[in-house]
Amino acid sequence: MRRIAIVGAGQAGLQLALGLLANGYQVTLATNRTAEQIRDGKVMSSQCMFNSALQTERDLGIDFWQEQCPAVEGIGLNVVNPEVPGQSLFSWSARLERCAQSVDQRLKMPVWMEAFVQRGGDLLIEDVGLAELEALSASHDLVLLAAGKGEVVNLFARDPVRTVFSSPQRSLALTYVKGMTPVSPYSRVAFNLIPGVGEYFVFPALTLSGPCEIMVFEGIPGGPMDCWQGITSPEQHLEKSLELVRRYLPWEAERCTDLSLTDDKGFLSGRFTPMVRRPVLTLPSGRSVFGMADALVVNDPITGQGANNAAKCSQVYLDAILAQGTEAFSRAWMEQTFEQYWAYAGDVVKWTNSMLQPPAPHLLQLLGAASQSQPLAHAITNAFDDPRRFAPWWFDAGQCQSFIQKMSQQAA
Repeated sequence: MRRIAIVGAGQAGLQLALGLLANGYQVTLATNRTAEQIRDGKVMSSQCMFNSALQTERDLGIDFWQEQCPAVEGIGLNVVNPEVPGQSLFSWSARLERCAQSVDQRLKMPVWMEAFVQRGGDLLIEDVGLAELEALSASHDLVLLAAGKGEVVNLFARDPVRTVFSSPQRSLALTYVKGMTPVSPYSRVAFNLIPGVGEYFVFPALTLSGPCEIMVFEGIPGGPMDCWQGITSPEQHLEKSLELVRRYLPWEAERCTDLSLTDDKGFLSGRFTPMVRRPVLTLPSGRSVFGMADALVVNDPITGQGANNAAKCSQVYLDAILAQGTEAFSRAWMEQTFEQYWAYAGDVVKWTNSMLQPPAPHLLQLLGAASQSQPLAHAITNAFDDPRRFAPWWFDAGQCQSFIQKMSQQAA
C-alpha cells in the first residue's frame, strides 16, 4: 500500500487526504494545530465556494453542511460614482445557475480532521521544518506541502515569470457579523467597487454559532481603506468596519443598523503579495517535496477564488496520484501534475490580477453595459464558478465589444 504524507490541514490538504483514504492509500497528515485549537481560534478566511468546487466535496461525501449553510444565490455589483461620494454610478445583479456556499473553516476543518482520523488516517500535530520534511520523505512514497503560510512554504522558489507583483496590492480585512438585513429578492455576494479607494463585498455564510454575514474590505495600499494598523480589539475592528461602510456605501450602511460580531475572534486583517512558486522543493537529501494549492499559487481574495482553487487543485492531484498507480512520483511527474492544475489556475491568476489594477476602459464599459443587459450580467456572474469562461472577452477590447453586442442582442 502506497504511503502519502501531506503537510497542512486546510481545504486542499484535508480534501486530498480524505480522497486518498477513500482509495485505499495510507495517509499521514501533519499540521501544527489540533482540531480544538482551530475551532477555538480566529477566523482564517472568507471562503465563498462556487458550485464546481463544492461538487468536488460532494463527490467525496464530505459536504456535511449542505443543509445548514445559507445559500449564496447570486452576485451583484455596485460601482460608486468617483465624482459624487456616496452615490452609485450603476448597479446590477444576477442569479448563479447553482448556489454557492461559505462555511467558516473553524467549523469545517476540525470536522474533516476528525473524519480523517476515524477513517484510518495518521494525524501528526507538529511544526514542520526541513528536518520533519526529510523524515517524512524518507518514510513515504510522496510528500505534499499544502500549507500556504509559515516559514516552510518560503522554501519553494518564487516563479519570476508567472509572478506579476512584488508587493501586496490590497490591505485586507474581514469581519464576521450577525444582525445584518438580508438583500432581496435573493441572497448574493454584494460587491462594491469604490474607485481609488478599494472594494467591499459581503455575503451570507455559516459560522460556529449559525448563519452570519462576512464583510470583506480590500483597501488600495496608502489609501483611506488601508486603515487597520493598530486595531487589535474586536470592538475597534467592528467600529472601523461600520465607519467605512457608512462613509462610502450608504446603501450597505442601511443593512448594518443592528450589527454585532459573531464572536470575539470573528475578525482578521493583514496583507500579502500575490505570488506563484515553483512546484518542487529539493531537500538536502536530494528527495523532493511537491507543493499544492496556495502553497504555490497565492491569489488576492478580491475574486473569492482561494478555497475554490484549493478544492480543484486537490481533485487534479488526486486523479494524478491514482493514475500513477505503482510508478514512482518523480520530479517530472510533479511538474507535469502542477501544469495540469496551472491550466486552470493560470486563468484564475490572470483574471484576479486584472481586478487588482485600475480597470481598462473596455472593462468599465462591460460592467456598465451589464446594468442594461441581464444576459451579460448572468455571464459575468456565472463565470465566477469557472474563471476560464472570462476569456477572451474580459481581456481583449475588441472581443469585449463583440461580447457586449452579442449579449445585448440576446437581451433585446
